[in-house]
Order: sequence, then C-alpha cells, then structure tokens
Amino acid sequence: MLIIEIGKIIKKRRKELKMTQPYLAELAGISHNTLYKLERGQTNATLDVVGKVANVLGLEIIVQVKKEINT
Repeated sequence: MLIIEIGKIIKKRRKELKMTQPYLAELAGISHNTLYKLERGQTNATLDVVGKVANVLGLEIIVQVKKEINT
C-alpha cells in the first residue's frame, strides 16, 4: 500500500538526519501524533501534510495521474 511505503521513506530519511519525531513535526507544522501515524501507515494523510514533511526532509513528491480511457 502506498501510504505504508511513504511512511517508511519518511521515517528512514528522518533517522538519516538524526531528527526526532517531535522536532520534525514542529518544523513541518503538524502534530506529533499525525507524524507518528504517517510513519506507520496508519493514516490517510493529505498531500499537503505529506508535502510539508517531505519539504523539511528535502524529499520531492512526484504525483502521476493516469486517466483510463474506455473505448
């Protein structure tokens, strides 16, 4: 599931930067609880929330939208 993979990437990068969850949450302007759930894939975070965290961590989010055409 995508949200679980996103959470793993965020947690790994946070640890690489030696940041605590409370510190990252503060810098991103989100609650510590939201970050906790995001890292564990336990929430359907909005792109805004994921974007804030990614920005602080120096990560880039690329979103692809695919439209299926039925003929």
